[in-house]
Amino acid sequence: MKKRISFLMELMALLLCMACGGKQTEESIVTVTIEPQRFFAEKIAGDKFQIHCIVPSGQSPETYDPTPKQMVEVGNSVAYFQIGSLGFEQVWMQKIRENNPDLKIYDLSKGMSFIQEVVHHHHHHSHAHGVDPHIWSSIAGAKIIAQNMLEAFIQLDGEHADYYKSNYTALLKEINQTDTVIRQLLAPLKERTFIIYHPTLTYFAKEFDLTQLCIEMDGKEPSPAILAQLIATAKEREVKVVFIQQEFDKKNAELIAKETDCRLEVINPLSYHWNEELIHIAKVLANGEIN
Repeated sequence: MKKRISFLMELMALLLCMACGGKQTEESIVTVTIEPQRFFAEKIAGDKFQIHCIVPSGQSPETYDPTPKQMVEVGNSVAYFQIGSLGFEQVWMQKIRENNPDLKIYDLSKGMSFIQEVVHHHHHHSHAHGVDPHIWSSIAGAKIIAQNMLEAFIQLDGEHADYYKSNYTALLKEINQTDTVIRQLLAPLKERTFIIYHPTLTYFAKEFDLTQLCIEMDGKEPSPAILAQLIATAKEREVKVVFIQQEFDKKNAELIAKETDCRLEVINPLSYHWNEELIHIAKVLANGEIN
């Protein structure tokens, strides 16, 4: 009850601040949903825009609710860069549009070849859902995000177009270098199947010829029968690694790792350090040294 009262008081204070003062900062803020977007945006924007991220590291973008302060920061933004169709965006983007009619909204997934969201538990068992939103987990997705960001920044600030293009070229070089390192790490792999709690690496798996098996199903814990099937499949395919994201409970991942004699590795696909995290994941799969 106290938390609710505190929340409402904070919201009222912030709304009053907005009503009295209008935008509190210069129109140089761009808001993004997740940290990997901030990585790309800061690379291209340089010192021309301040990049504000809604979902903090360690929180799930499928279920996160923004604070009143964050919503004010959205209102102070000149633009919002939407990653595409994460749970957060499905719930909040309409409200953001309604509350900020002058806010320019850009969809960074424009032009992406989407993968239908299919959760695999074993080779006879899969479930199709909507579009998989985790496009930043692949090289191709990163390039599309960067291209759409470049176009957005030029539209927002055409005076510095050459500056953004130069930064974009440098970013593309960094993305390509990341691709090269990952391919070198994964090339010798014989066992190319891994288990992950939440299916964040679907595009990564497809791009690098890997198979992703998922523990989570429809955002829910798996049933004992599904767990048993997953363990059997993992043993059959000689899976070596079970990934768990830091924002999820480890219980079932630990059980599967124990039953299959797999290594349990905590990863953070939502890390700001996009390139370092993808290389880290490749190193784990390749049994390489983790720096």
